[in-house]
Amino acid sequence: MTLYIAGMTPAATKALKNLRVIAENLLEGRFYIEVIDLLSEPQLAEGEQISAVPTLVRKLLPPLRKIIGDLSNTEKVLVSIDLKSG
Repeated sequence: MTLYIAGMTPAATKALKNLRVIAENLLEGRFYIEVIDLLSEPQLAEGEQISAVPTLVRKLLPPLRKIIGDLSNTEKVLVSIDLKSG
């Protein structure tokens, strides 16, 4: 999974913290988190069609899944990245 941010804003910090909690408690190490700061690598936003940050992208299993926001709603995150049925 890739988390796109634009600097360590409060929303980015919260999203990263929430993603780590979800990962540690519910996904039991079955994934890898890559954090891309679009302030450092802005060209990646266009290639991945990122229009808002923070955005979490799950690419490994088709179809590609995205969720925008601070990832505070665990149920919504799991459903959005197709790890739990809605």
